[in-house]
Amino acid sequence: MRMESSDEALAAAAGGGDRTAFGVLAERHYDRVFRLAFRMSGTLPEAEDLTQDVLMALPGKLAGYRREARFSTWLYRVVMNAAHDRRRRAATRSKAHQGWGAYELTRKAAEADSADRQKWLAEAMAALPPELRDTVALLTEGDLSQAEAAEVLGVSPGTVAWRMSEVKKRLAEIARREGAI
Repeated sequence: MRMESSDEALAAAAGGGDRTAFGVLAERHYDRVFRLAFRMSGTLPEAEDLTQDVLMALPGKLAGYRREARFSTWLYRVVMNAAHDRRRRAATRSKAHQGWGAYELTRKAAEADSADRQKWLAEAMAALPPELRDTVALLTEGDLSQAEAAEVLGVSPGTVAWRMSEVKKRLAEIARREGAI
């Protein structure tokens, strides 16, 4: 008996929770839904996914079917809306991935720049006399004050201050020669 029922009557019954009516509707319209999904998506996997999405959402949507249009017309609209939603989500994901890609490229460039600076600094520091390198090491890596570094080095705090001033001048000169600044 269900097979002779109109689509509209089946939709009303399925909207009320009748699973058998929904099964008949799904079977009756599956090929139409799939063909439209294929035409809209252009690929078999996308059409299959879109058809599945539509059929999964259809029981909930049937409750809102008001019989103002033929059921098949209404169903085509559901498929089209689902295809448009799917495209919008894909575009949003694509933009997000592109944004992430730009972030990653920027991060890697900054990382490479930092590595280049570290390499330059290590090479420039190697060109300094040992007493200047030792002073810098104690003040930067050892987290010592100038007075504490002076004590460790066995020199006056004024000598430590002069050495740091000399380090800055020499590094600036190396950078100017190499075109780093």
